[in-house]
Amino acid sequence: MLLRVGEARTTGINLFLAAVLSSVAGALNAVGFLAAGSFTANMTGNLSAFADHLAFGRIAAALSFAGLVLAFVSGAGAAALWIRGAERRGQRAVYAQAVFAEGLCLSGLAAWLVVRASSLSEPGLIVALSFVMGFQNAVSTLISNARVRTTHVSGMATDLGIEIAACLGPPQERRAALQPLKLHGLTLFCFAAGGICGALIYGFNTAALMGICSLCLLGLAVPEMIRARRAGRG
Repeated sequence: MLLRVGEARTTGINLFLAAVLSSVAGALNAVGFLAAGSFTANMTGNLSAFADHLAFGRIAAALSFAGLVLAFVSGAGAAALWIRGAERRGQRAVYAQAVFAEGLCLSGLAAWLVVRASSLSEPGLIVALSFVMGFQNAVSTLISNARVRTTHVSGMATDLGIEIAACLGPPQERRAALQPLKLHGLTLFCFAAGGICGALIYGFNTAALMGICSLCLLGLAVPEMIRARRAGRG
């Protein structure tokens, strides 16, 4: 699941990875929207909000949205630096380790919310989650050669429309479009489903939502890390 890279990955592996990661991304995106009216997984809305606020002279609000974009980019950059360096050293387990690290970050946020909720403001939480989402999207992009992108909703929706159109064309176009159609359709569905579940759970307990997302990621990463260690590819 997290040990095969690029062309070595099967459609089934990519579908499963997309389902898990996009569900987590959708849930955490709901946190940002409900807590602060901003997004943690999708930067299109945040960048547009930055431009709107800046145009009308609302500098503080504009900078807050710019901060979320910067956090997302920083997360993606941190993941890329880690993964590229590990790949040069032949460490194939780096993707599992990266997902494990993301799970630990969410566990830390959940614990912080439980123990010292009053000291973690909503802006601080949203910035942290934006960093985590940028990190996750870079991991899924690099491991799949950009086939799996768990937060890039606008691009996936565009691709889905193109693939639906291809399915109405000649047989060879339908065959070529079928696999990406499944992948993008499943990703969008799981992102929406994760958002619904995230919104419902957030209304009861934000820490519980973080904990559930963390368990999903750790459950995905730990078996792969063990497998890599046994195979001597850690």
